[in-house]
Amino acid sequence: MSCPYCNAPAELVRGDVIYRGRPELHAKRFWRCAPCGAHVGCHAPNRRFGYDGTQPLGRLANASLRKAKARAHALFDPFWQSGRMSRVDAYTWLARELRIDVEACHIGEFDEAMCSRVEEICKRWMFGAGPG
Repeated sequence: MSCPYCNAPAELVRGDVIYRGRPELHAKRFWRCAPCGAHVGCHAPNRRFGYDGTQPLGRLANASLRKAKARAHALFDPFWQSGRMSRVDAYTWLARELRIDVEACHIGEFDEAMCSRVEEICKRWMFGAGPG
């Protein structure tokens, strides 16, 4: 994996390298670009899905993109976490609203512009225009 910001190769590191003050993240794995500081977490090992703990949760992200993804998740995740709809239904709805294929609908893979669109769609839904 190479960094989309500086093209340097990313390295697999433990969370204590990135989040020294967050002991709860120390054992987790991350892909990190040492020169520019972009990073992304990894899926936990899961034999059912063939994950060995090194698969990235999305794209390498700088601080600005990490904040944008966090805002998008904070607005979107309650739709399915609340039980109002299933997770699959929520992502299907979001993909339709974004006019993208559902297989490509992963906030972890989005850029800042797409994260902003997620925020706008979720806010529109929250303030009266419901999914559908």
